[in-house]
Amino acid sequence: MPGLDRTDLEILAALSDDPRTTIVSLAESLGLSRNTIQARMARLEQTGIFLPYERSFSPDVLGFPLHAFVSIGVRQTELPRIIGELSRIPEIVQAHGLSGSIDVLARVACRDARHLFDTDARILSIEGVERTETALAMGEVIPFRVAGLIGLARRESGGNA
Repeated sequence: MPGLDRTDLEILAALSDDPRTTIVSLAESLGLSRNTIQARMARLEQTGIFLPYERSFSPDVLGFPLHAFVSIGVRQTELPRIIGELSRIPEIVQAHGLSGSIDVLARVACRDARHLFDTDARILSIEGVERTETALAMGEVIPFRVAGLIGLARRESGGNA
């Protein structure tokens, strides 16, 4: 694993288990000094290992219980501008650019079916958006996770990291 040694993977595993853990707690649980943990965390931060984050909570508590995925087809030459316009739609809580027949997959949160219909209409009104297809999310069956990947990386390092 380029750039990550066994200690880095142990730190990442501990953070995956408890994202709110403290430097002191990490140092104690891993048997390392606080300064070592701080230095490694700073290096991991600087190298872009950590994704941007914010405190996560459900849009449901804000009154947006309807979740859907909107597949968006666009004119490719206008993609950067379209992404800028999509980012201004507050109901779009996440979006990914894709290869294949779908150009952008947007996750949206809405108050009800009418709100979803209106949100889809706003997406379609963006110049260069050619089509959308909406699928209701019935429930999250596997949340975003990386613990399994950390475990895999630790096993693959075979003690060499």
